[in-house]
Amino acid sequence: MVKKIDPCTLVLFGASGNLSRVKLMPGLFRLDAAGRLPEHMAILSVGRSEVSRDVWLADIKGMLDAKFKNGYDQKVFERFIARNHYFANASDDPDAYKKMSATLSDAKTFPQNFAYFLSVRPTDFAPVVEQLSEVGLLDESQYWRRVLIEKPFGTDLASAQDLQARLTKHLKESQIYRIDHYLGKSAVQGIMLTRFANAIFEPLWNKEHIDHVQITNNETLGVGERTTFYDATGALRDMFQSHLLQTLALTAMEKPKDLSPDSIRAEKIKLLQSIRPIDVNNLNKQAFRAQYAAGRVCVGDGHGENVAGYLEELKRDGIESSITETYAAVKLFIDNPRWQGVPFYVRTAKRMHEGNVAISVKFKKSPMQLVDNQHQNWLVISIQPKETVKLEIESKIPGLDIATRTLSIDAPQRQAGDESIDSYETLMLNLMEGDPSQYLHISEVEAQWKLVDPIVKAWAADKTPLHQYRAGNRDPEESSVIFETSDQFWRYSIELGGDKH
Repeated sequence: MVKKIDPCTLVLFGASGNLSRVKLMPGLFRLDAAGRLPEHMAILSVGRSEVSRDVWLADIKGMLDAKFKNGYDQKVFERFIARNHYFANASDDPDAYKKMSATLSDAKTFPQNFAYFLSVRPTDFAPVVEQLSEVGLLDESQYWRRVLIEKPFGTDLASAQDLQARLTKHLKESQIYRIDHYLGKSAVQGIMLTRFANAIFEPLWNKEHIDHVQITNNETLGVGERTTFYDATGALRDMFQSHLLQTLALTAMEKPKDLSPDSIRAEKIKLLQSIRPIDVNNLNKQAFRAQYAAGRVCVGDGHGENVAGYLEELKRDGIESSITETYAAVKLFIDNPRWQGVPFYVRTAKRMHEGNVAISVKFKKSPMQLVDNQHQNWLVISIQPKETVKLEIESKIPGLDIATRTLSIDAPQRQAGDESIDSYETLMLNLMEGDPSQYLHISEVEAQWKLVDPIVKAWAADKTPLHQYRAGNRDPEESSVIFETSDQFWRYSIELGGDKH
């Protein structure tokens, strides 16, 4: 259903940054081409340097030319380019925000509902909001005001709560849109609908039928040029605390009473708050960490490439030692009637044998076991590299003997002619619509940090050298320490046979 969007102005801070140039501006153009932007809508790009409007518009054309190499509709381009304006927000100008307020007061050019996209450093979130407030640009007495910030929302619970306190001096919670771009992916949004729009799944979605659930986000890539950032962050805070816990919430939450933003958020919050706290006294049985060593990974063209280990990469940048994890696997339990006793195995790693993002649900043993170690049913919801739903079942092999083989029933979620929408396009549209259902509420952020902080603290205190896994290999065998039973193991691929260990 297409929602009506009020006339508004989107104010993009960090206009000259890579995110704006590669994702945001081309994404807004695609929304315009799809007829999803309101007729009365303006875009004010905010940058540090003085740039004339003509030069900025020519720069935008260059961004679009680079993104859409096969060309684009010129009528759409003319309409889109007319929406765009530029404002220089020099850091050494004490009156910069007063000048911004004066610029935005031109109601003929700028519709007075304002959405601010802060593509700036996390340390600048609160100062920017404070300065917008000081010049009246957050006042909602006549028009709405919304502020979008992108993760990370603090580096632990205390810093997240401090950021919240600083923001809510000037904003109501309903005005704050915390973006995790991962939640804008169509396949991630589809997790909830796959569950609740199909009568065959929901009756089985509980402890009576499910053995365990695996939530995976693996990459073949290493840390690249982000060594300093990554070594201060690690896999747990970079991916687990945000993307993977949100995926778990969508996978395990109860059915919302409707599809309104408040109803969806309420069930996600309830689920996250139901996750059993980590027992740090038995952490080695609940969490496993490791670092990649030198090895060989498959690159995009199918050929292998020799790569350095994580510690070698750090030494190139002057860091002599590290206990930061590039592989993290955690066992979680949800203390509610639906999931009591069902383990959720959540893992993320760099430099693995393949890159994949998926939810893999292993069902309990079937009523009829024909042979030892018979294959059990799996449901795999793949987000990357393929958007697909796979159901693995046992079927009789034609012939005289009683024997079965495993079949994979594949349902590609993306078909010919489907829209290909970038996650930022979805989330920018939601921002202008006033739909926060795919943004994080502060209660979600706090629940996630409460769960992760004890692990981070315990791992930081343990100076034991980390286990090394060879780049390009599957999960370290030692990671099996977190499994509840001997017949549980990592599913290494979404493809048929990916459960062979």
